[in-house]
Amino acid sequence: MRLRPGNFLQKIMNTNKTHTDFCIIGCGRLGISLAVFLSKQGFIPKAFSSRSPESVERAIGFAGKGKGYKIPSEAAKTSPLVFITTPDTLIEPICEKIATEGGFTHDSVVYHLSGALSSSILSSAKKNGASTGSIHPLQAFAPYEEGQESPFKGINMSIEGDERAVELGKEIVNALKANSFTIPTHAKTVYHASAVVASNYLVTLEHFALELLKQAGLSEENAYEVLEPLIMGTLNNIRQRGSINALTGPVARGDDVIVSRHLTDIDEKLPQFSDLYRLLGRYTLDLAAQRGEIGPDAQQKLAALFIF
Repeated sequence: MRLRPGNFLQKIMNTNKTHTDFCIIGCGRLGISLAVFLSKQGFIPKAFSSRSPESVERAIGFAGKGKGYKIPSEAAKTSPLVFITTPDTLIEPICEKIATEGGFTHDSVVYHLSGALSSSILSSAKKNGASTGSIHPLQAFAPYEEGQESPFKGINMSIEGDERAVELGKEIVNALKANSFTIPTHAKTVYHASAVVASNYLVTLEHFALELLKQAGLSEENAYEVLEPLIMGTLNNIRQRGSINALTGPVARGDDVIVSRHLTDIDEKLPQFSDLYRLLGRYTLDLAAQRGEIGPDAQQKLAALFIF
């Protein structure tokens, strides 16, 4: 299947017929998946470079073409489209090394795929005339397996950077059959914090809930089965009604008696979670207050219970 480029990609392809050529610097899970599924959409993997020669060989094998390079700058010289898919701490120094060794030109468009870092860490490439940006898939990646369905299909991917990189980034994401949205470069850190809260801290929160049900005599497997419809229903309510209007429960009702009983049991049976319950309660009370459905007396009683 050949790529059907959008307007921006068609324009740059007309001036540079090899602009769908790309290289991957860093052949981990994401780098390999990106190479495989871009190649399926007509992009051409020209070069791979990584600390591990074995990972380079795997990437070439899965992508079906391309050449391995020990030196990242030599790989970058082969392609106008450069993806740096190394661990976050290596992105900036590798970019600087490639720039110092002449790996970027005015035709280069350079991306990294970190969620936490902005395209500003690619400043050395920009000084060499390259366009720079970041593309971040809001998705965890498992090791690639031959014949698997694309992990990019239908997911959301953020894009930020200079104008040229953002416009080309949209075409890349579209080719991967994902959904793109743009954010300002200065907002990359708070964007990533949002993803951490929504995903990582949700795991912590549900672990807390599972531990409480285990205290009620349920196994962890049964506890999850009990909670799953409630979890999914709550997420659906947030999607349909927004976070404030989706709020239910004793804090939303101003029921300090029930909350007090919760705290008595948690303090006794799972004291390691006492502070977490109180902290969550404090911010849940703020949401409930915004709804305007509980009076000042109930708010005051609840607030007193949430003091550490």
